Amino acid sequence: MEKENSSLDDRMEPEIDQNDQIMVPEVLVPRLGEYLVESGRITSEQLERVIELQQSAQAAGRTELIGQILIEQKMITRKDLDRAVTEQILQLRSALQTANANLEQRVKQRTAELEAAMVKLADLNRMKANIVANISHELRTPMTHIKGYLELIAASVLGPLTEDQENAINVMQKASSRLERLIEDLLLFSDSDRSEVALNLQPVDMHRLSQTLVNRAQVKAEEKHLQLRLVFDADLPKIKVDEEKISWAISQLLDNAIKFTPVNGHIELRCLREDGAIRVVVKDDGIGIPVDRMEEIYEPFHQLDGSSTRRYGGTGLGLALVRKIIEAHGSTIRLRSEINQGSEFEFLLYAG
Repeated sequence: MEKENSSLDDRMEPEIDQNDQIMVPEVLVPRLGEYLVESGRITSEQLERVIELQQSAQAAGRTELIGQILIEQKMITRKDLDRAVTEQILQLRSALQTANANLEQRVKQRTAELEAAMVKLADLNRMKANIVANISHELRTPMTHIKGYLELIAASVLGPLTEDQENAINVMQKASSRLERLIEDLLLFSDSDRSEVALNLQPVDMHRLSQTLVNRAQVKAEEKHLQLRLVFDADLPKIKVDEEKISWAISQLLDNAIKFTPVNGHIELRCLREDGAIRVVVKDDGIGIPVDRMEEIYEPFHQLDGSSTRRYGGTGLGLALVRKIIEAHGSTIRLRSEINQGSEFEFLLYAG
């Protein structure tokens, strides 16, 4: 029997072209011949003979089903064939129902796991924001003392200074100012991460504000021999914004432009009228950003160059906070950039 079964396995029931199939229950059941042998309704020898007849019919261009041949050869009755087909259909339906139930259970399980992971992630984010806020607050107090004493020393209140000492104090003051800005960035980030960005909306003269920001950034630009200029339309409308936060956001964009633009490069801040709104653009001809990494720049604490020898410093919070502030004003920041050709950040500020 093992030899006969092996022969049957090697000669599987030939496939019938679906276009030629007669729509009877048998066509819904796979491997009907084998099931009939397993259930004892026919012998393996009978199935082998039927398959030979089916292959001969196909060679002659006729389509005949296994069940049809079995009945014609009086190897099985129509009643037994229909019962066997029904049994197999019921088994297939049961298997399908079981598979669907298992799939549904797996989906529920995976959904529950995902929900639990999301809750855990939210908890970790809240914990991170609290840690950042607490550390930043703790750093602020000693930073204030350091700045205060540096100012006293620089003003010779605590005694005269030599030229070398004055230079050293100047370097320390610049470093302490930078550290203070980093602490303020951390505090702003932790506040915005724990809740919506709170806005104090007031009508603002964007020409005046942008001119102030350019004047403030001019010192850094001149240190790198960069040309920084302001371009604006006449009679810009007043825009209702949070002046402090918008000033911070534009300053961050200008600082980034200065940081990533080579010596003798060009930077522009544009404020242009556009249908009751003002389009703010910060453009540079710096190192640019790869297209496939543009979204990364908005990730908190992330630097495109994450190596220990990276050339440019920073916490990686600036652009993450800029986007939060712009979105809180109901707008969207957009970026156009090309490697070694520069970058252009822009957003709209809407009137009233």
